[in-house]
Amino acid sequence: MVKLYDGGVYLVGGKEIVAEQDAAKVQALTGQAADKEEAKKGTIAYSILSAHNTSGNMDKLKIKFDAMTSHDITFVGIVQTAKASGMEKFPIPYVLTNCHNSLCAVGGTINEDDHVFGLSAAKKYGGIYVPPHLAVIHQYMREKMAGCGKMILGSDSHTRYGALGTMAIGEGGGELVKQLLCDTYDVSYPGVVGIYLDGKPQPGVGPQDIALAIIGAVFKCGYVKNKVMEFVGPGIASMTTDFRNGVDVMTTETTCLSSIWCTDDDTKAYLTMHGRGDDYKKLNPADVAYYDGMVYVDLSTVKPMIALPFHPSNTYEIDELNANLGDILRAVEKDAERLIGGNSDIKFTLIDKIVNGKLQVQQGIIAGCAGGGYTNVMEAAHILRGAQCGADEFTLSVYPSSMPVYMDLVKKGAVSELMAAGAVLKTAFCGPCFGAGDTPANNGLSIRHTTRNFPNREGSKPGSGQMSSVALMDARSIAATAANGGILTPATAVVDDYVVPEYEFDDSSYRSRVYQGYNAPVEGAELVYGPNIKDWPQMSALTDNILLKVCTKIMDDVTTTDELIPSGETSSYRSNPLGLAEFTLSRRDPKYVGRSKEVDKLEKARAAGKNPVDLEPELEKVYAQIKTIDPDMVPADTEIGSMIYCVKPGDGSAREQAASCQRVIGGLANICREYATKRYRSNVMNWGMLPFQMKGEPEFEIGDYIYIPNVKVALDGDMQDIKAYVLGEQVKEISLYIADMTPDEKKIVKAGCLINYNRNRNR
Repeated sequence: MVKLYDGGVYLVGGKEIVAEQDAAKVQALTGQAADKEEAKKGTIAYSILSAHNTSGNMDKLKIKFDAMTSHDITFVGIVQTAKASGMEKFPIPYVLTNCHNSLCAVGGTINEDDHVFGLSAAKKYGGIYVPPHLAVIHQYMREKMAGCGKMILGSDSHTRYGALGTMAIGEGGGELVKQLLCDTYDVSYPGVVGIYLDGKPQPGVGPQDIALAIIGAVFKCGYVKNKVMEFVGPGIASMTTDFRNGVDVMTTETTCLSSIWCTDDDTKAYLTMHGRGDDYKKLNPADVAYYDGMVYVDLSTVKPMIALPFHPSNTYEIDELNANLGDILRAVEKDAERLIGGNSDIKFTLIDKIVNGKLQVQQGIIAGCAGGGYTNVMEAAHILRGAQCGADEFTLSVYPSSMPVYMDLVKKGAVSELMAAGAVLKTAFCGPCFGAGDTPANNGLSIRHTTRNFPNREGSKPGSGQMSSVALMDARSIAATAANGGILTPATAVVDDYVVPEYEFDDSSYRSRVYQGYNAPVEGAELVYGPNIKDWPQMSALTDNILLKVCTKIMDDVTTTDELIPSGETSSYRSNPLGLAEFTLSRRDPKYVGRSKEVDKLEKARAAGKNPVDLEPELEKVYAQIKTIDPDMVPADTEIGSMIYCVKPGDGSAREQAASCQRVIGGLANICREYATKRYRSNVMNWGMLPFQMKGEPEFEIGDYIYIPNVKVALDGDMQDIKAYVLGEQVKEISLYIADMTPDEKKIVKAGCLINYNRNRNR
């Protein structure tokens, strides 16, 4: 059972939940009347945020982090941006891992060039470099960097180490650049929602099952959006820290800002085993703590879960799905019609995977920061002991999350058990999580203990007729399914009283290969550039008036970052801003790039002192219409840019490329009803684009122009009613608004991007 409380609650003594409207009970329990403002300071989150806040104002935080981390899809751009902004060294421990583009494949992917660049950056600026195949980003941070009371910032959305007492946040590269320049992470004090765990998971239920049960309950209603999830309650003690890590990493899929857990002796044992016993602190809420909401989870009632395509919140109990296969799978097929867009060349079916009344899947994957942990793989190996995956189309691949985990799995015999069952063991790699590893066959269905099942995450290319799908499950049920030849099977149907042997951490592989350069930059070291590593192009500063051309209009309920810029094979261009930008919205609106680049030509002509009308004669009519609204408007002083409209953009990855790719080909603004995540909105602003919102339905179409006068004046005002004009057969006035921006965010947008802002400061 997962229950959401309506409104705020008090937690008394760490166990008693008191609804805010029943606050009188607090006095009965403690002898003192409830003080809401004081009780807000009683959360673990408050204590950690206050310790890292430099503003002196807990309503408006300015956070400095203890450490940072990036992987090889993001660190090149971050280092390039920071270098262009005047960075001389890494001021805090900065871990550069190589777990996303680990495969140095042929065909122009040039991944190893980025790895060499990363090592050269660690030498030049004093960083920590983790070579390919050694560890996925978050497992390394758990093993070597996280500690109680710390804060860590990462350029990957699944930066979550709450179960180790660390508040970790995944953000776009711009926010990491600010830390590298000794600036701060600026955010209003977030709401804090308690996640009260009660009871004990039943045998066969794993961390992914618990996470999916929570995600299914909170995502659609936005219950924890941009808030901190604080895990409390007696149920925590029923899980090992390794198990808790598996629940915690999936909090990203709720759209929360961060997470934090109570800590205990098991947390201490985990940190001690990893050589960091001194980093342990007992973290608990105060005797009376106030939460802005509460999610009650009875762990004993959670059953094996499955998240069907195309989102981690599309959750069902496996038993429920098996009992209603036809109805549920038809609903997913209908949802797929939106992605296919009427393309008759694409075959996507799920109903045909019902064989003799049971669901036959084609592939199983256990991988990454969510699935590749020691406990998950050990339990999967036990379930598969003496079994066989079968010689038909079903395949199973297992990626341990780090070399130390892999080494202990070898010592414990789990690797040979998995191999004997027909599973393939691979090295630490995040590819299956973002569409660059184990791509299933066309129209295939893959079950995965990974983090996401968005469209394209499994490698689909709708524009090329390739369409497959991913369902998320726990490693235990994936193993049970594999033992049944790919017939969907919950682990509760096969488990026994097996107890996972205690893990033994051996970091000899790290001591042999990880470059430890923090606080020790190498004098005279230079960055090593491959041919695919390019500098950021120049971007214009914001003018007083702007002219936007609508270059796409997407009316889906949510537009993910994977739709804004696909992951997977496009990542081979991750260090080439203009090359990567060619893929912007390629799987959602293939004509967008061409439209935006045409607008960019107009702006470049204007910035060079030429008349844009010479390139686009229709602008003459547009300028004439503007003169009827604003007679003083000067075309030469009016920036021209492309604009995208989405209902709710930005769910998913922290990759700044979701915004930078728009910007480098002419993007100047987004308009939406709401932003799915803070991190995407931050990326938009750090790349100099205006984060507009509107309350009504969009009264414009692709190809329309929108004129916004006095936009810089609007940024200096309350931003709640910004007049804009749609230019068509007639002029229509519309109202836009912008949610809160910090003073620095406004300066960044006015400068045209974070790089421009920092260059201006340096001057």
